[in-house]
Amino acid sequence: MTVAANAKTQAFVPGPGGFAVSVPPADAVIPPGRSFPIPRQSAGLRLHGEYLGSGFTEPKYIARRGDGQVLQLSRLLHLVADAVDGQRDTEGISHRVSARHGREVSEENIRFLLDHKLIPLGVVVPWDQEGDEVEAPGTDLLLALKGHRVMFSEARVNKIGKSLAWLHRPPIVALVLLAAVVMDVWLFGFYGAMGPVLGVLNQPVLMLAVFALTVASLVFHEFGHASACRYGGARPGCIGCGLYLVWPSMYTEVTDVYRINRAGRLRTDLGGVYFNVVFMLVLTGCYLLTGQPFLLSAVYLGHFEVLEQLMPAVRLDGYYILGDIAGVPDLFGKIKPILRSMIPGRPTPPEVRDLKRSARIIVTVWVLAMVPLILGDLGYALWNLPRLLSTGARSLSEQLSGTGSAFVHGQIAVGLVGVIGSLMLIIPLAGMVYLSVRLTGRLMRTLRRASEGNTRLQIGIGAVGALLVGGLCFAWVVGLTPKPLPPTAPIVPALQPGVPTVIAAPSGPTGSTASSSPAAVRPSPSSLPSVHHSASASAAAAAASASATASVSATAGTSAPATSPSPSTVAKSTSPAGGSSGGSTPTPTASASPSPSGSATTATTTPTPSASTT
Repeated sequence: MTVAANAKTQAFVPGPGGFAVSVPPADAVIPPGRSFPIPRQSAGLRLHGEYLGSGFTEPKYIARRGDGQVLQLSRLLHLVADAVDGQRDTEGISHRVSARHGREVSEENIRFLLDHKLIPLGVVVPWDQEGDEVEAPGTDLLLALKGHRVMFSEARVNKIGKSLAWLHRPPIVALVLLAAVVMDVWLFGFYGAMGPVLGVLNQPVLMLAVFALTVASLVFHEFGHASACRYGGARPGCIGCGLYLVWPSMYTEVTDVYRINRAGRLRTDLGGVYFNVVFMLVLTGCYLLTGQPFLLSAVYLGHFEVLEQLMPAVRLDGYYILGDIAGVPDLFGKIKPILRSMIPGRPTPPEVRDLKRSARIIVTVWVLAMVPLILGDLGYALWNLPRLLSTGARSLSEQLSGTGSAFVHGQIAVGLVGVIGSLMLIIPLAGMVYLSVRLTGRLMRTLRRASEGNTRLQIGIGAVGALLVGGLCFAWVVGLTPKPLPPTAPIVPALQPGVPTVIAAPSGPTGSTASSSPAAVRPSPSSLPSVHHSASASAAAAAASASATASVSATAGTSAPATSPSPSTVAKSTSPAGGSSGGSTPTPTASASPSPSGSATTATTTPTPSASTT
């Protein structure tokens, strides 16, 4: 095979947004005493070999650059990259590649492949560069992990993974799955999973313990991937953390798994949720030994973690499981080619033509499910933007105020749980804004490139865009979009310290209330959950409640719901072991006030935080 080299030819590589950019080749530098130049691999490059069990018609070879960018190479490019060792010149490389390829590959062919393929891709160091570190362009993935930070080095991960690899032996896996079935039947069918959860919701200290167990479960999850990778014969890399959109996430580097068979890759994909099951079994065993119900609440939450990981919509375990079933490592990269292939009269893009029939069917079904989901989420977020922002801002201000008051009054556990609740409000709002901005910006760049040089198309796109934006702004201004949500009592009061726990509903035939009736009962900082209330204070509060009930009933001429003690005086029984009793539920409170028509107001009841031990 002979390829004519042209020094003026431009090489095309993936650029920002996934679009191709041209890179001119550099002139080769020939060392003194040599007739041909000596190429060098870039720093940190790893060649993982053939992608076994792939969904492509032609074999693909996997390489990973030092910056983490994963590349798919043809067999010829892989042979050339593997022959580059910093000692052979291009003539020697041509001899080695020809022997392994089975066809003659000349020195000119090698020079062409280096200049126009491997150097632009960052696999080989440019000729005129002294160091081995390269800055090659990569794909700008929208749903990718950002800000990587290593937590466990590769050596430590391999050592721990090797010690845990025995858990992936088939008899052990069968025993674990059988024990998991028994655990779920007992927890959900006999014991009752909601009792421990309700006991934790109003205990800030226990909620912090469950949060710590959830973080530990995430770390153990990642070692499930690493140990499964090691059990299959591949070598796992480091374990670290980063930001997925704006959510803190963990990851395990298992690129080497692409060189083992499909069964080994699926075992690695499922290793994380499998270790979640092992972790839940350990927590259940600890409960049987200690009798602490909060351990079962962590088991309950672990089920939701497993379900979340199995969703194939984002780059979690379910996404990689589906990708390995299809034999396509980057499903998101196939969205655009698949959609283009559906346009009548257009040729099938090579990215789709290179797929096997089975892989193409799986990827097409996934694309047809994902595209409406993404567009629907974006449209829903934009249509409800005023409602989301106003409701979120009000909830966040109340949350931050109550959390600050808890810290000021020395209630550290309550304040820390309030911080968790604040993050649960801030992160989804920030993620929604970030994703909307990124999707909108990417759509605008795509339309600009598609209409470049076509004035009529640019005018048409601009007119449609202006119409959509104007219509959306008009709907926002005149109030066609949904209204902000009214204030409501918190479902989990412990996560929202200082936020009203009782909201008075409208009363009377017309739904109006007296102007003197409070809209909500807002506990003062001094009445936040505490154990410093004596029995006499509780008795006095109960007596006051009884007299208030009698007064309201006499005034209204009909029976009205009795007011209960304030949140600061409601006590909750605990089990001898120190945890919440299995069947206990939060004590409801009621708000009642006279209405202008003389009838008692309708009251809404909501759980009130119980006294917590500090």
